[in-house]
Amino acid sequence: MEFDLKTIETLAPDQASLSSASKLTKQSNWPRLEKNEQLALIWGECQGSGSNPYRVVVDTGDHGYKCTCPSRKFPCKHTLALMWIAATTPASFTAAGSTPEWVNDWLGRRRKTTSQSAPSAPGAESKNIGEASRDDESAAVEDAAAIERRETAQRKRAQETRSSISVALDELDQWIADQLRLGLAGFVDNSGDRCRRIAARLVDMKATALAGRIDEIPSRLMGLRSEERPDAAIRELGKLVLLAKAWRQAPDDAELRRLVSTSESREQVLANPDAIQVESVWEVLGERIESRRDGLVSHSTWLLDQNSVIPRFAQLLDYFPASAGRRSNAFTSGDRFEAKLVFYPARQPLRALVVERKGDIASGKWPDFSLGASDPLAAHGARQDSAPWITDSPVILPPGAILLDDRGAAWWQAAGDPSGIALSIAGTINATLLGLNLAATAALWNGSQLDLLAAQSGFGRLDLS
Repeated sequence: MEFDLKTIETLAPDQASLSSASKLTKQSNWPRLEKNEQLALIWGECQGSGSNPYRVVVDTGDHGYKCTCPSRKFPCKHTLALMWIAATTPASFTAAGSTPEWVNDWLGRRRKTTSQSAPSAPGAESKNIGEASRDDESAAVEDAAAIERRETAQRKRAQETRSSISVALDELDQWIADQLRLGLAGFVDNSGDRCRRIAARLVDMKATALAGRIDEIPSRLMGLRSEERPDAAIRELGKLVLLAKAWRQAPDDAELRRLVSTSESREQVLANPDAIQVESVWEVLGERIESRRDGLVSHSTWLLDQNSVIPRFAQLLDYFPASAGRRSNAFTSGDRFEAKLVFYPARQPLRALVVERKGDIASGKWPDFSLGASDPLAAHGARQDSAPWITDSPVILPPGAILLDDRGAAWWQAAGDPSGIALSIAGTINATLLGLNLAATAALWNGSQLDLLAAQSGFGRLDLS
């Protein structure tokens, strides 16, 4: 680990990058820090609030590096932070039993450089790593008067936001009443324009998250058969009414605030004593990547706890601008790894962050959740009872098969009972899956359709996402 702070100072493109890097040197930002001393490599994953952490690798011999972030500064703040950790707390890195595939890929494509650090060009901005450290420390040290002024301003902004959202929800209630008065058929046919207008109003009044949800209603409706759309529309409008009513009763509730206005930061979730932490072996079931009308891309990664006696899921959720292009994924469907997750506080905790990611685990069968003894949709019902505004629920289905009806639409049919439960499947199905005996199936259920993620069969694990 041949790093010293002077080398990092020399490599940094500017003082701002050093200051930003100093804020990323906390262990909580890095769920994975590993090394291979034989190859003179260190690597890690820098976790933000999203599902996919940035992957960083550094050659400690010649100071070559690679980061998956879109920064145009080289090296970026994540690379500098990884070097900084190596220089100050090398014990943070654990010896890796094997080198990850993404590190090997970088090794195979890179060109070795000399170990000499390039000198600063004449007239270039002076850089001082000590000053960057002091900036970070001084930011945390405030006198009592400054703290009081800041907290007073925060309370005032919070009250103004609450008042604005309250007015926004009143407008939403009136808008929903107008849609019902005008008729559901008209709403379904013109949902794009109608939802866009009310969503814009909600954004102006700081109900940003709720506006994003309403903006996605048209695409959700268009994904259904025409005869199913009115029922889906009334369900979604009803969920909005219940969400607005719940927020009025508890505007400071973390879950409701997250669904109506804005979400907590990673630091706030980690510092919350009510946030549940679970250390276990997790399998990546699959991912869902959706382009939103507000210019963002929603990226969900679904995990299944392999040590739980009942199905426990986790959703790693990320948003990023569509203009940034598709991000490099830190997770691959079917992967298993040991990790500690922290769940966002909620009535039915589901969204989570990776606190610490440990070694990978060999794949295998899912646990036996005693599926035959209970209703496979009971978990969805329980979530709806406690949080009726929820749209999608992850479920594990018992043995069954995928069949087509006389119109060519796909259905999941429970095994052993032709008259038993049958659930409609969204999207198209690979013909090779038809009639195949599925021992267990993981899917998202929205009350009317299944969105398949993965399944276990006699041929092994099937990726359905």
